[in-house]
This record gives sequence, structure tokens and C-alpha cells, in this order.
Amino acid sequence: MGRKWFRAKRYGYGWYPSSWQGWLVLLVYLVDVIGASLLIDKKSHSVSDTLMDWFPIMFVLTIILIVICYRTGEKARWNWGRK
Repeated sequence: MGRKWFRAKRYGYGWYPSSWQGWLVLLVYLVDVIGASLLIDKKSHSVSDTLMDWFPIMFVLTIILIVICYRTGEKARWNWGRK
């Protein structure tokens, strides 16, 4: 693979987008989260209904995002401020 889509954060653990592909993945994730939240809220009748439907979908979407970051990004490790 050529250029990395995600770079390791300078402080802490995780990634941030470093190419247009990475920004596109993050944008799709955010649109999916907002869209799913709005749809769930529209059909739910109580807070517990909303949360019971919301958590599994957000869990799956977030796992997919983490897998994409892991496969297309730098190695994830705890950073204390690399140069």
C-alpha cells in the first residue's frame, strides 16, 4: 500500500486522517452516525428504546472505523509526543 490514510496521534492513542481517503472514511462514518441517530430517534417512543437501538449500531459502526484505521494507517501505539 502506498500512502497511509491515517497517521498515529502525536499524544495518546489513536489516529487522525492524513489523506483525502481518510477524510472521506471519517465523513462517511459521521454521516452514518447522524443518519442512524435521526432514524432511531424518529421511530423510538422512549429513552430506553432509543438507547437499546442506538448502542448496537454505534458499536458496529465504530468497530468498522477502527478496523479501517488499523488496516490503512500507521501502527497504533501510545505516544508521548514523538518528533
